[in-house]
Amino acid sequence: MRNAWGLFDLAVMDAEPATTGAAGLIARLRGKLTGGSSEASLTRRLAGTIFVIRVISAGLAYVSQVLLARWMGTSDYGVYVYVWTWVLLLGSMMDFGISASAQKIIPEYRTGGEHALLRGFLSGSRWLTFAVSTLVSLALAGIVRLLSPWIDPAEVLPLYIGCMTLPAFVVANTQDGIARSHDWMQLGLMPQFIIRQALIIGITACAFLLGYHLGAVAAMVASAAAVWIAMTGQMVVLNRKLADHIEPGPKAYDISGWLAVSLPILLVESFYLLLSYTDVLVLQQFRPSDEVGVYFAVVKTLALVSFIHYAMSATTAHRFAEYNASGDKARLSAYVAHAINWTFWPSLAATIVLLALGKPLLWLFGPQFTVGYDIMFVAAIGLVVRAAIGPVERLLNMLGQQKICALAYALAFVMNVVLCIALGPRYGGHGAAAATSISLTFETVLLFWIVRQRLGLHVLAFGR
Repeated sequence: MRNAWGLFDLAVMDAEPATTGAAGLIARLRGKLTGGSSEASLTRRLAGTIFVIRVISAGLAYVSQVLLARWMGTSDYGVYVYVWTWVLLLGSMMDFGISASAQKIIPEYRTGGEHALLRGFLSGSRWLTFAVSTLVSLALAGIVRLLSPWIDPAEVLPLYIGCMTLPAFVVANTQDGIARSHDWMQLGLMPQFIIRQALIIGITACAFLLGYHLGAVAAMVASAAAVWIAMTGQMVVLNRKLADHIEPGPKAYDISGWLAVSLPILLVESFYLLLSYTDVLVLQQFRPSDEVGVYFAVVKTLALVSFIHYAMSATTAHRFAEYNASGDKARLSAYVAHAINWTFWPSLAATIVLLALGKPLLWLFGPQFTVGYDIMFVAAIGLVVRAAIGPVERLLNMLGQQKICALAYALAFVMNVVLCIALGPRYGGHGAAAATSISLTFETVLLFWIVRQRLGLHVLAFGR
């Protein structure tokens, strides 16, 4: 049965008393609002927690970006955005996909009673990602050194600082995946999205008040310090919680098995991230830094829509794997429908609100940023279209369809690069936004078709 929003009453997951009349209606409404103890209710509560964290994070990020833009000016701010985008992109890719695959590996180890492998993964995955990310960061610093004659001098030192940031960023991502697999959403997300943002604001504000020149270098130093501090605190708390939750015992390390699961997921995550950041990176190559800063402000303003998709993805992935491992296909199907509807309709509502308030929100960055208001409408199209199928990329990854999912993202990424290069130099931010929206629409159609063909599931928020 569907209500006016098209949201499923999940009979398989939310068995409710067969009461009728006003009392039954009140009981059902109370169940929807207060949650209950079922998987669907738990998912809504956890997704709500994640969404609240991301909204608070968005507020802090918005404050930090507004302050940085005003303190630094559009040119320095554009350099900072460019370097920080590289940190976000590379840092999210350098964990081999383990932060995402943890949500498949941990539930399977728990379901199968493989406690030694579970203990080995909880510690070994972090050491592995730290060691490799450190080596890669040193190699990247060497590349910056070799290419420095051809790089804008204002970007060289910020890029070195970005390389120093990457190992902590990667370990934090890995710990996030471990925490989410245990439903510790606050521990997984707050260090990265709230504590880190608060530290960036605090450090840069102190530097500004003390009279230091707040350019791209100072902003990157503040960001690097925030990443390392937040990651270290998260590690201490996570270790304590795991010690209480997991009984001590021998550890087994199946690194090849972890990579066999993680690397295909890494391809999916990498192409998704490339698709997300290609517009900013390509725009930086062809347009002035001040235009990049305006475009980035537009992207930040629309971030609330992506947060809803992220919240459902982070909450549902390990449950997809758990239901599939236990062979409960009916519960899996109902849970997928639930996740899709609770992704699309809130995303649509958020988009409408943000477009209505877009100009004053952009003005907060500075009066010159309001020129990007028209770009918001173009960029919003792709976000709404993607939300219509919910977190199906996580569904495919958790059910062993990583390779075909990676192919879909690769095709969408290639399309985005081509369109950004074709449209960005001539149309600036409007062209980059159009390229990304077209690519996201193409990706959505591909994923819908793949899930329909491979899993036999309908994954659209409306229709049958």
